[in-house]
Amino acid sequence: QVMAIIEHRAYARVGLLGNPSDVYYGRTISFSLGNFWASVKLEPSKDLIIVPHPTNDLVHFDSLPHLVNRLQSDGYYGGVRLLMAICKIFHVYCKDNDISLHEGNFTLSYDTNIPRQTGLSGSSAIVCAALSCLLDFYNVGHLIKVEVRPKLILSAENELGIVAGLQDRVAQVYGGLVYMDFDKKLMEDLGHGEYTPMDIDLLPPLYLIYAENPSDSGKVHSSVRQRWLNGDKFIISSMEEVANIALEGRTALIAKDYAKLASLMNRNFDLRRQMFGDDALGALNIEMVEIARRVGAASKFTGSGGAVVVFCPEGPSQAQVLEDECKKAGFIFQPVQVMLSFLN
Repeated sequence: QVMAIIEHRAYARVGLLGNPSDVYYGRTISFSLGNFWASVKLEPSKDLIIVPHPTNDLVHFDSLPHLVNRLQSDGYYGGVRLLMAICKIFHVYCKDNDISLHEGNFTLSYDTNIPRQTGLSGSSAIVCAALSCLLDFYNVGHLIKVEVRPKLILSAENELGIVAGLQDRVAQVYGGLVYMDFDKKLMEDLGHGEYTPMDIDLLPPLYLIYAENPSDSGKVHSSVRQRWLNGDKFIISSMEEVANIALEGRTALIAKDYAKLASLMNRNFDLRRQMFGDDALGALNIEMVEIARRVGAASKFTGSGGAVVVFCPEGPSQAQVLEDECKKAGFIFQPVQVMLSFLN
C-alpha cells in the first residue's frame, strides 16, 4: 500500500520558573513557545535515508578556512546526528520493551526556524518532532507512554554529549503550560517526574528578548553540578529555593497574582546568578535581563542563556518603552505566543 507522508512540528519552549532545578530533582513551570518550531518530514522509501539540511548540515565548503570558520561559529552543529540518534534510541527502546516494528523504510528531513544558541531548545525540538514521526510511521504511539517520551528525546541528545534536563522535552511533548515535579523518589521509582498541564489563560502577556548573533553565550561549563554532587551547602539550599519558586509560582498563577509572579521571576534569575557567577552567564545575557529590569519589568533566562522571558507588570506602555530600549541595544523584542497543549 502507498503510505502517506508524515510531518510533525515541535515548538521552542520557555522555562518560566524553577529552572535549572529540573536537573537537581526540583520543580519547574515551562510552556511551549509558538513563535518558533522545528518540523520533521517522514516519507516512506526503499532505503532508510537521513537528508542533510541545506544550511544547517553544511558538508560543502569554499575552502579550508571556510570550514574552520563555520565550525568555530556553529560547532559540529546540525540535525542529521540528532535524527540518527533518535532513530537508534527509538529502536533500542522498542526492542527492550518487546514492541515489534514493521519492516518499512523511510526518508527523514527537517527544517527549523528556532534561533541558534538562544536557550530555546532548538535541538530537542528536532528530536521531538522526529520521534512523533516515528511513532506514527510504526503506529506505536499507544505503546510508548507520553510521560516516557521526554526521556527518549533526552537520551538521544545524551548520545551526542548534550547535557540537559527533562523540562524542555516535557514542554515540547506536552505543549501548553506544564508544572513539573522531578522529585527524587518519583524519578527513581517511575523513571520520570509528575507532569501537570495548567491552563494557558493563567499566564499574563509575556515577551521575549534575544540576540540575533549570540556570540557571548558564556562559558557553558560551570562548577555548579560538581559542587552540588559534592554536597556544597550553598548550592544545595539555593537549588531548593529555585525549586520552591516553581511551587509558589504555580499558586501565584492560579490566583493570577502577577505581582508575585514578577518577584518570583526576578528571584529565580538572582539565585542563578549567585550560583553560577557572571563569567558562566556571559555579559550579553546579563545585559538582556538588566535592560528589562531598568524599565521595571521582571526578567529571567528562558533556558541557560541566550534568550530572556519578560513580564511587564505595567502593561503595554511599559512594553513599548522596553521595545525601544532593545532596538537601541540591538536586541530582538517580541510578544510571546503560547501554544495550546498537544494532548487531547
